[in-house]
Amino acid sequence: MADTLFYFLATFTVIFAVGAVLNRNVVNAALCFLLCLVGVSGLFALLEAYLLAVLLVLVYAGAVVALFLFIIMLLDMQHPSALSTKGLSAFSGVIAFGLLVTGVISFAQHGKLQTPELGDVPAVGASLKEYAYQLFTTYLLPVQVVGFLLLIAMLGVIVLSKKFDGMEDAK
Repeated sequence: MADTLFYFLATFTVIFAVGAVLNRNVVNAALCFLLCLVGVSGLFALLEAYLLAVLLVLVYAGAVVALFLFIIMLLDMQHPSALSTKGLSAFSGVIAFGLLVTGVISFAQHGKLQTPELGDVPAVGASLKEYAYQLFTTYLLPVQVVGFLLLIAMLGVIVLSKKFDGMEDAK
């Protein structure tokens, strides 16, 4: 049963990841990205990493995708820009495909990764209390800086997307 659920979630995740990349409508791409994150969260739940599964849904699927959707709606991305990037997109697609093929061939030649013995691996981060302590002491400043940068980016998008049509008439 667990194998069937894994294959279902893996297929679900890959399909929606491809949908997020290949979809021309940016709102549909963001929603495919949301479903891809839900699939990854299900895979974390299968690995019994319930904290990561819940955090992925709350933080990324809940906040980041909602922020993407607000930015997309504010920028009115339905109208394509006059700048054509077809050549650049094709070039970057060929490079990405080449890297993917190189990785698959390398993995096929070298075989499986060696798994270390369980006794040799220290249990770092296994305790939620230790994780929270590190997050709110050692890494508190970086977390707050990232949150502040996200706030600045969101405010910048709002200011840049605002149309000032009536401002010229008032002068």
